[in-house]
Amino acid sequence: MALTPFKSLLIADVGISMGDEGKGRLIPEIVRELQGLTRRRDVVGTVLKVNGGANSGHTVAGLKLNLLPGGVAEHDVACLALGAGVVADPRKALWEAIPVEKRGFPVLSRLLIDERCMISDVSHRILDLAWEEYRIHVLGQEPRGSTGRGITPAYTDEVSQMQMVYAEFLGERATFAKNLSARLNRAADIVKNVCRLAPEKWATLFTKLTEAELRANKPAIDAGIFSATEFDFTCFAGKEPFTFNHEAVITAYWEAGSKLAHTIGDVRERILGDLSADRRIIGEFGQAYWLDKRNGFAPNVTASHTYTPEFFQSAGIPVQAIHTVGCCKAYDTKVGTHVFLTKMEESHPLQRALAKLEFGTSTGRQRMVGWSDLVEKADTLRYGGFDDLVLNKLDALSPHGEWQGGDLQLGIGYRDAQGKTLSGVPRHDATRRSLKPIYATLPGWKSDISQIRSFAQLPVEARRYVAFTMSEIVRLASRGGSLSTLPNLRYIGVGPDPDQIISDVPTTAELIKIA
Repeated sequence: MALTPFKSLLIADVGISMGDEGKGRLIPEIVRELQGLTRRRDVVGTVLKVNGGANSGHTVAGLKLNLLPGGVAEHDVACLALGAGVVADPRKALWEAIPVEKRGFPVLSRLLIDERCMISDVSHRILDLAWEEYRIHVLGQEPRGSTGRGITPAYTDEVSQMQMVYAEFLGERATFAKNLSARLNRAADIVKNVCRLAPEKWATLFTKLTEAELRANKPAIDAGIFSATEFDFTCFAGKEPFTFNHEAVITAYWEAGSKLAHTIGDVRERILGDLSADRRIIGEFGQAYWLDKRNGFAPNVTASHTYTPEFFQSAGIPVQAIHTVGCCKAYDTKVGTHVFLTKMEESHPLQRALAKLEFGTSTGRQRMVGWSDLVEKADTLRYGGFDDLVLNKLDALSPHGEWQGGDLQLGIGYRDAQGKTLSGVPRHDATRRSLKPIYATLPGWKSDISQIRSFAQLPVEARRYVAFTMSEIVRLASRGGSLSTLPNLRYIGVGPDPDQIISDVPTTAELIKIA
């Protein structure tokens, strides 16, 4: 079956659940599909990182990426762009780019950082850790589960009109030093007077950052690409509590920014140039719809906008037609302190098997595992919209480990305390927390499907599971009416490798009949 054509030169690669959906593996698949259709190696001109920072992890062609766009692994993509909606630590950009280049993927020659891309630095990371301490010890709350990469504090500077942007690395060092010094003083005052951190804990924050980066960059250290001292944050602490070593911070960040100066430019012009040359632009999003700072449920949200409209703000171009590809897994995962209505019982053998696979790319944290919540996915379609769906990790529901197969459940509604059935996600969090899931039960399959490349060759139970997923998403999303167009199931992922994809999926109308 022929794949549905992309309706625009702009393609948004988004998550429709809670993140961790395998958005990164979609980039090479789209590039190769478009190259095959057009016979043009340069058909994708730019892969644009739209939002977030080093908190959004992707694994592409075996590369674990946080800040860089997933197009890194595609040599034919001429431009890897960080848009104006991104917050980027220049040191982190280099820590990621240099090891990737050592593996044979050119990065710095293709990287374009928008002049208005925001600079994040050590002060934001210290604030991130201090706010966690504040939540725990002052407010008596559970930790939010932040990545500790400083993303929320960096966006806070933006809404406070105190942001620093990459264009500053093209100016004078003295101006940069003045602005960064003011930022350091402001951060220290907040930690002392608002977060009310105990003075003896100040130095420990820098130690935590050092330990985290030594873990994250161990492969590069072991390979001799960097020395361990490169990741020493303790040198940024001042001699007294609630002070920074200003000269050390300014020098480190100015040097990193200067190394990236040749990559700083105008993403707007690059995107418009691609459009005029009939080249596609893939917008790679971090996190997912339900982690959007406006659509999700605080405090378990990110600090950026995580869905399609942000493409235009970050790229800086007029609103126009865009093709949205929504990614999800065949089951659900969440990290942190999220409400997880469809969470599996920890004693369930499938939960124990999946838990061995599920760790955060950015943090390494164990993910919680649950049954697929089709209500959340349907509301993303109803209110966010997507043209295509990608269903990843269907193979993980095959027998493996302690899971020998059996019935599978899918969330198709909620029931409140009064017994009323809800077909959508309540916007009031207190209501949402009181709900119980309503499940449909389908038989699982007994064989490994990771080597299958055709929908017709899947076990009948797997085909039914896929068809039911699409049918229920459409039914729930169209409650009270109908959708103007049915979303297409573009790919089914049956393994982590680039070729472990099924693309000959029947139309959604046909899947609904199967279901």
